[in-house]
Amino acid sequence: MDSNARLANVAWEALLRAQATLSREFERDGGWGDLLPREYGVMYALSKDSEGLRITDLGKDALLTQAGISRLISRLEKRGLVERRDDPDDARACRIRLTVKGVEVQRGVGRAHARHVATAMTRALSPIQLETLRDLSRALTAASQPAQTDRQSFQERDLA
Repeated sequence: MDSNARLANVAWEALLRAQATLSREFERDGGWGDLLPREYGVMYALSKDSEGLRITDLGKDALLTQAGISRLISRLEKRGLVERRDDPDDARACRIRLTVKGVEVQRGVGRAHARHVATAMTRALSPIQLETLRDLSRALTAASQPAQTDRQSFQERDLA
């Protein structure tokens, strides 16, 4: 393995360890109230679009499978935090959006979570390091292959 490949793998492992360590801390001390962190993640994604999101778009934003997102939405719907509305652009689909209660819950948990994230990130990183981390993360995301390409690659490899 050449030195660039070795460095890339070491950097990847460090990134994964940092994310896993912070995720465990946020789960343990996050002030989630009655929500699970994944439920909050879905509610956060919904909070960015007042018209609501289709389940497929929501799954991409929340990084969950369609089956997982469907079960999670059903749980949130039973608790009165989200609702399904007809999609004005596609009569076969629906959009999921936060209810008034859902907006209140998301904002309350979101404020506490944002404070916790800020504390965790600023105890180890300077403002310049935070900007660098933001920029590097955006560059990695932008350079990533689309999910459809990944599925095709796996299928092609499996057929070979």
